[in-house]
Amino acid sequence: MHDGIAAGTLYNDPSRRLILSFKHGRRIALAPMLARLIAARLPELEGEWLIVPVPLHRWRIWKRGFNQAAMLASEIGKLRGAEVCLDGLARLKKTPSLGGLGKKARAKTLAGAIGVTANRSEQLRGKQIILVDDVMTSGATSNACVKALKNAGADKVIVACFARVLEEV
Repeated sequence: MHDGIAAGTLYNDPSRRLILSFKHGRRIALAPMLARLIAARLPELEGEWLIVPVPLHRWRIWKRGFNQAAMLASEIGKLRGAEVCLDGLARLKKTPSLGGLGKKARAKTLAGAIGVTANRSEQLRGKQIILVDDVMTSGATSNACVKALKNAGADKVIVACFARVLEEV
């Protein structure tokens, strides 16, 4: 359903340590470097693109203190000179961590959990969008986001992440 994936690197021990330091170790100063690695993998894009991060549920933002995808999206926006819509998508329901779940269980957990923010529908319609996340594992989260964006009328959606898992273990 997406129109391509741009990953800064593969998910392995070094990239895992970086992501965990950034996300859970609150090493937010890593955001510009991680974003540069993502931006370097984005293809040359024609026309105007809108950058939208994968949303976190408000309870997770309050607990962590920030949305790592939103930080990466903001940095990519600066690098690409593109508009960023930090609240284009919303977590409509709280979901448990997806760690340890298989592909089907992840997709089931995310069913109906992500939607377009009501006052952003018009802004997303007809747009080319770069959807930003930190890690792409099974694709369940990005698929839920892409579905919501395309249902809102987005023309194209490219998924951009720092690290991508190629094979689930």
